[in-house]
Order: sequence, then C-alpha cells, then structure tokens
Amino acid sequence: MIKELHKASTMRRQPKQARSQERVHHILDVAEQLFIELGYEQTTTRAIATRAAIPVGSLYQFFPDKEALVRALANRYFQQEYQIFVQLHTELAKADIATYVERMVNAFEDFAQQHPGYRAVLGQLIDLMTLTDASKFNEYDQQILVELADFFSRRNPRLDATQSRLIATTVFKVSNELLWLSFTREPLKRKQLVKETKILITAYLQTYQT
Repeated sequence: MIKELHKASTMRRQPKQARSQERVHHILDVAEQLFIELGYEQTTTRAIATRAAIPVGSLYQFFPDKEALVRALANRYFQQEYQIFVQLHTELAKADIATYVERMVNAFEDFAQQHPGYRAVLGQLIDLMTLTDASKFNEYDQQILVELADFFSRRNPRLDATQSRLIATTVFKVSNELLWLSFTREPLKRKQLVKETKILITAYLQTYQT
C-alpha cells in the first residue's frame, strides 16, 4: 500500500535583493557539496549553516528544512538544463534528426557528468516525491514539451497538436529514463546505453518525418 507522504516543503520566501540572492545561492552550493560528501540523511541544516558560515536562523529564513533545499537545488538544475535546451534548440532548428538527437543527448549527458551533485540531488528528490508529484512535469519540463511539440509539428505539418504533444512526451520521457539509467552504470556500459538511446530516439522520430 502506498503511504501518504507529508506536504512537499518549499522555500519560505524568494530572495529579492541581490545580497539575499547571493546568500541563497551560497547556501545551495554548500548544501549540494555536503549532500555529495555525506549523503542526504547524514547532512543536517546546522552543518550546512556552519559550512556556509551563517547563523542557522538565516538558513531557516529561506528554507524550512532539508527537503526544501533539495527541491531548490533540483529546480536550479532544471533551469540550467532548460537554458541548454533553448540554446541548442535554436542552433539545431534546421538540422537533420540524427544530428539533432546526437547533439541534444550529448549536451544533457555532459551536463550531468559535469555536475557531481546532479545524481545525489535528483535521486533524493525522486525519493521525496509524492505520488502526485511523480505524475507532474515541472515548469521547465512543461516548456520543453511545448517547444518540442511545436518543433515536431513544424517538421511535419501533417501532425496535429495532439500527436505532436504525444511524440514530444514520448521522446522526453524515454530519453530521461534511459539517461538516468545510464548514470548508474560504469563508464563503458554508460557509453553503450547512451548510444542505444540515440539510436532508439532517432529511429522513432524518423518515422514521423515528411
């Protein structure tokens, strides 16, 4: 039986002044490093405040608990990934499908490899998610889906809006799941799985080309 989880913790308030924004980013940077070093369970908000050289009360002004920190870190990753997507999506607007998939998959795999806290933070977020959370896309995912659907409809005008959205959702979900799986493999097998992901997505999309 699925247990009912408590309401998701979020930031208490959003920083508006530059100094407050810098402090929040510093807190998140420190939390991320401690989650990598010690793991989520062993990291305390007091340890984060101590490493960040701030009173623990200052941390609580923005984050009520560790879960809120994890969600804020994940959101920061999502935002960075979305920025990568937008840049590449523009560059590859007229690229052939194989090149499009190759560049996109490489970009997101590289991002994950370059950010050692990525797996630690998103893995913990998955554990914390409620059943309702798991069925939703975050705001950046939603925007990616909208832009992917538009991209596919422009590539093939015979696709209606529902079909384009379904194709976008399929590509997004399959690529995310397979890339996440690849992060749990040792380097050689990870490389092989990423290669198979590209082949799968490319072949799928090519069936819808005009």
